[in-house]
Amino acid sequence: MPHKLMSLRHFNSWKSEILLLADQYEEDDAGYLDVQLSDSKHPPPELSPMPPGLSPQQIVRRHILSSIVQSERSYVESLKRILQEYKKPLMEAEPKLMSLRKLRVVFYRLREILQCHSMFQIALSSRVTEWDAMEKIGDLFVASFSKSMVLDVYSDYVNNFTNAMALIKKACLTRPAFLEFLKRKQASNSDRITLYGLMVKPIQRFPQFILLLQDMLKNTPRGHPDRLSLQLALTELETLAEKLNEQKRVVDQMAEIQQLAKSVGDRQLNKLLSSGQRQVALCETLTETVYGERGQILKSKERRVFLLNDLLVCANINVKSQPDISSLVPVGPKYTVKWSAPLLQVQVVEVGQEGKGYDKDTVIFQHPGSKKSSSTSLSTKIYMGPPRLYQELWELQQDLVVVNQIMQLISKLNGTYRNLNLTVAQDWARALQRLIRIKEDEIQSANKCHLRLLLPGKPDKSGRPVSFMVVFNTPNPRSKISWVNQLHMAKVALTMENQPGWFCIEDDEKTKPPFWCPLLACHMPIYGSKCQDLKPEAALHAPVQSSLLGISNASTCLAQGYLWIGSGREQGQGQVDLFSLNRSTPRHVKSFQVTSRVLCMEYIPQKFRGEEDVDCPWEKSAGNPVIVLGLQDGSVVGYGGVDMATQCLFTFKSPGEMPVVCLKHLLDVLFAGLENGTVAVYTRAAEGNWDWDSPRSVKVGSAPILSLLAVDDTMWVGCRNRVTLIDVNRFTSRVMSTGCYCQMFLDAHPDEDVNVTQMMKAGGGVWMAFSAGSSIRLFHTETLEHLQEINVVPRSALFTPGQKNVLVTCLLVCQGMLWVGTNQGILVTLPVPKLEGIPKVTGKGMISLNAHCGPVEFLIPTIGSLDLDMLKSESSEDVHKCHESDGKDDSSSQESIQDLHQDKKQGISLCYGLHSISHLPGQLLSAHDIEAQASESSPEHSIEDGSIYEIVDDPDVWVRSRSSVPEVIKKEKVSSVAIVSGGRGYQNFNRDFKPTVHTSRENTLMIWQIPLTL
Repeated sequence: MPHKLMSLRHFNSWKSEILLLADQYEEDDAGYLDVQLSDSKHPPPELSPMPPGLSPQQIVRRHILSSIVQSERSYVESLKRILQEYKKPLMEAEPKLMSLRKLRVVFYRLREILQCHSMFQIALSSRVTEWDAMEKIGDLFVASFSKSMVLDVYSDYVNNFTNAMALIKKACLTRPAFLEFLKRKQASNSDRITLYGLMVKPIQRFPQFILLLQDMLKNTPRGHPDRLSLQLALTELETLAEKLNEQKRVVDQMAEIQQLAKSVGDRQLNKLLSSGQRQVALCETLTETVYGERGQILKSKERRVFLLNDLLVCANINVKSQPDISSLVPVGPKYTVKWSAPLLQVQVVEVGQEGKGYDKDTVIFQHPGSKKSSSTSLSTKIYMGPPRLYQELWELQQDLVVVNQIMQLISKLNGTYRNLNLTVAQDWARALQRLIRIKEDEIQSANKCHLRLLLPGKPDKSGRPVSFMVVFNTPNPRSKISWVNQLHMAKVALTMENQPGWFCIEDDEKTKPPFWCPLLACHMPIYGSKCQDLKPEAALHAPVQSSLLGISNASTCLAQGYLWIGSGREQGQGQVDLFSLNRSTPRHVKSFQVTSRVLCMEYIPQKFRGEEDVDCPWEKSAGNPVIVLGLQDGSVVGYGGVDMATQCLFTFKSPGEMPVVCLKHLLDVLFAGLENGTVAVYTRAAEGNWDWDSPRSVKVGSAPILSLLAVDDTMWVGCRNRVTLIDVNRFTSRVMSTGCYCQMFLDAHPDEDVNVTQMMKAGGGVWMAFSAGSSIRLFHTETLEHLQEINVVPRSALFTPGQKNVLVTCLLVCQGMLWVGTNQGILVTLPVPKLEGIPKVTGKGMISLNAHCGPVEFLIPTIGSLDLDMLKSESSEDVHKCHESDGKDDSSSQESIQDLHQDKKQGISLCYGLHSISHLPGQLLSAHDIEAQASESSPEHSIEDGSIYEIVDDPDVWVRSRSSVPEVIKKEKVSSVAIVSGGRGYQNFNRDFKPTVHTSRENTLMIWQIPLTL
């Protein structure tokens, strides 16, 4: 009875909300001017026949334009169908199948969307007619979809979509005539598309536009009059799509939380969910699996798992709906909350890590499938998933030791036996090594799709805490990685430094920072107590492709590799410090001295040898990554970039021993910007060796070269207020060109005394910062046109105007954010597009409440990637099936085995074929029937004897003389990104913008972590 009363209360509340929305929508429609467009006066656009003499690229552009025209025509027809075939009959129906007020909610803003695209179609028709003369379409997209009206009507539609679907679903359940109307309309259409299928098209429209314009831009050459407008159009559409996606995400998560709150019997939990303070970080249907002590599956059931800000909730899925309805409109499931746990008390436990991170003596495990537990039935160790894997691995390793001892004994035999000799014993050893590898892969497979969580339970009678373990099977390894990473990130978000960590620059107290803000993972001192006089000058990330040790480590650690930090004193030696990033917190691993202060650093990646370069006589060091340091005394020093070996590869002096202010590598050419305004250019020969002794010098100006930037095949050189573009191809040809190397010039700032200090490329633009003022400027990479100027200093209490001028000291573009570091230690992020459009600032910026006390000396992205192919393999249950059939005879032919497994991915990379023993002398020792062996027509054995060879029936691994057929699979990557800033001191601002200075003199690293990109 209480449950029915609660459901009725929720229904009445939902009904009142819908009626209020209907009144609001009626008022909005009253102010809308409906403009009717005649198809006869404005026919749909149609491309004229293709003229002769077009280039292949022009032909491709015409085909893409034709796709745009057809796509838009189909979209407009879909909008008309909704209004003419659904809305109009429902409005005129007698008796009413749905009230007029509810119909306004269902079809809200569709007329306005049709109006926008009808006007766009008229303009498109005119542009298509002039296509062969102009070949421009990008400016049309900018003019049509940069208007605020477009964002407004689409935002209203997206925000209302969930309510519209809820009304349709409710009408289907309560009004059979309405359900029959929808079924009849669907059956009468040739494409059989449902009302839901039509109404979801506006949500999908802008991603379709983006794909078409990306293809058009790809086939638009440089210098084409449509190229810049296409890039601007991509920027506008991506910004629009991002805003709509974010709004839909918020609406969807609110609907999920409301649905979850309705199913909660616990008043306190219901109050938490209904407070509006909870956000859904991740929500997915997972399969909960209960294992027995021997690893067998006892039961499994689908659960809906919700990861909220500070709570993990697991719910049963109750799907009770008519199948006719689900085919017409999505019917969301109802939930019954099974358990919830505070996020900080949830722990991910991988296979083999039992007992790590918690005290076995104080924690009691109970079987997740048992309803009752007593202290006598509880044990401190349970086996879940593949059982006793590490014990079995140890046993195999011991067996290998024994086989090696047997090999020594066989060497002492007096008789000769065909399959009892050193050759066969070596086969045994190789087979055991392969089994060890399989067991290691099996241990890793246990972690690939199994999410094991340790959750807090109620204390037992003695007051001891009881924890229980749940195991969820994720749909794929990608899902497992996402859950582990999001659980880790949600816990980081609950730390004091991130509560809050950011605030919007133009915050009106009605908007909250988005949930995807970068999170401060940690802050730590750079130097020890004896090196406090050092000043950090430069830093870089040296990526390392290390093997995957575990999904949890890969999902929670920073990008794999090492962080190099170069520093020094005004007079004296410099120092380089290395930090390992293969964990959730950087760890200092090494320091070494250099002759002078480090001013700059550059990472030259490994040069991969192509097929045509197989015979190139490269030196070993030529193919390995190199880290180059530029020093105050004019030295250029190179170190090996493999792990932390730090082997010095070369040392030489710059021309005139001028201080090396900046370094940049591009296309086998290293550019060194010197203090006297000269750029020293070093090239790598075809053999792979660098020519350090005879650089080319390019005189750019008289002031120091403060910034270098690689853009396509040009090097941008900043000297004073001017940027000089140098053509790199003039240095990469076999016979170097002579004369002027400078291609173009750009006056980036009107004041000649102002220096270009920072340059950062993103998409089709370059952001620049200067030695004076707090403004940054955006320029087009191809036309050098000035596109945007932004003052990064907001009206904020964090900045202290009047004390000193705010300057920009660092720039970085990463993951759709423009990071700006200032001389006051404050960091600002501004949203920019991620695609290949123009990286204009497209929304509100945010200020970090975690800051340095002095200037931000560097901002470094640490980016790593994990190959998902390493994770995809057979499930652990499949491996068990193979083990269960160990003792069975394999009578199938090799062909049938190959057919059975041709679609399976090979999970073993050891290249080993079993040796044949038919040529060996002596009596055959076998466990098989001798008569069966005598009946063999061929002396060559198709399958080796002994069950040790029959453990797996994969022909690519076990069958003799059969080569493995490589599979062509598109590689999927998981990207890990963290942002590192360095500067003097660390301070944290509270909600009232009052700083708490933790350290003011100590040089500090701050590391922001960004969720994995899957």
